[in-house]
Amino acid sequence: MNTSTTDKGGKSDNAYRIMVVDDSAVIRGLLTRILEGDPQVSVVESVSNGEIAVKRLESQKIDVVVLDIEMPVMDGLTALPKLLQVKPDVQVIMASTLTRKNAEISLKAMRLGAADYIPKPTSSGELTKASDFKHELVAKVKALGQVARASQKAPLPSAAKTQQGAATTPSAQRSKEASVAAPSSLYPSKTITLRKDAITKPDILAIGSSTGGPQALFDVLGNLGTITQPVVITQHMPATFTALLAEHIARVSSMPSKEGEEGEILKGGHIYLAPGGYHMVFEKQGVNTVIRLNQEPPENFCRPAVDPMLRSLSKIYGSRLLVLILTGMGSDGLRGSEVVTAAGGSVIAQDEQTSVVWGMPGAVATAGLCSAVLPIKEMASNVRQLVMRSAA
Repeated sequence: MNTSTTDKGGKSDNAYRIMVVDDSAVIRGLLTRILEGDPQVSVVESVSNGEIAVKRLESQKIDVVVLDIEMPVMDGLTALPKLLQVKPDVQVIMASTLTRKNAEISLKAMRLGAADYIPKPTSSGELTKASDFKHELVAKVKALGQVARASQKAPLPSAAKTQQGAATTPSAQRSKEASVAAPSSLYPSKTITLRKDAITKPDILAIGSSTGGPQALFDVLGNLGTITQPVVITQHMPATFTALLAEHIARVSSMPSKEGEEGEILKGGHIYLAPGGYHMVFEKQGVNTVIRLNQEPPENFCRPAVDPMLRSLSKIYGSRLLVLILTGMGSDGLRGSEVVTAAGGSVIAQDEQTSVVWGMPGAVATAGLCSAVLPIKEMASNVRQLVMRSAA
């Protein structure tokens, strides 16, 4: 398609093509109006259950499906594998009200191939007023639309060429002080220059993640084994989800995992997850490091956010801080990683090929802040070597 051509509504000919699936006609209409408010997004199908969605996907070109969980005839979890069977590169966002049951189903859906989730406000009135929800929905649809187009080798909407998203070309990896071309679809003029590994043994491991993060966290922590350092995580998620995610991490990991609590002292060999709605930062009290939770304004549209976590850790640990930036849209973690590396700490990013969205890791990789850029399957062994080395 010609990227300069527009339709009568002012849309680019190759705007991202979206299907909305929800049993409520009112909710479908509201979601459609929110999405259609962006010129790079076009809702081409709006259907009431999973069965119809599967049939429409067989005949329509769709980049992203916004999929409700609870529907008659065929619910979202049943429809998900059928949608992915029809079109493996379609990106699916699970949409549900914020209950523990729906959070559990959404986490299961992500293990089954859904790309992301979004918690819906509980009523149409709340949905109309919820500016944060509107921003999040459009941002996620566009980021995942770019993922779909990259896998199809299809053109992006003309004004979206510099949007943060993901592609599927291999990224630069591993070799010390290497300088190579960054993937062409994102940060097109940048190169990835790797730093030397820090020689200091880390005293703490910090992880930041967003879109695609739960599965990436399971991969890393499920293969890491038990380490002596505490592990602290900021994953962009609402409250009910973070509590469940901590429970799931505990099941796959060899270490205890929980949401961080105000005033809690960090213990080695334990995993602490920032609770939804709160920034998790840290302060030194004598020989202990203590968790502080706050509801200061969102950073990078997120609370919890990765940047404040990293800033606070860098003040305490300096060169003895190891950071992983995993898959996620946007650039949260970039500013914090600048502080980390300035203090002598180390940053490792997930590579583009294994990221759902190479926004956050791509930002730190192309800023020259990383000592390594690795596939997710290599993260755990690499981290284990670093945390088990002799103290410098």
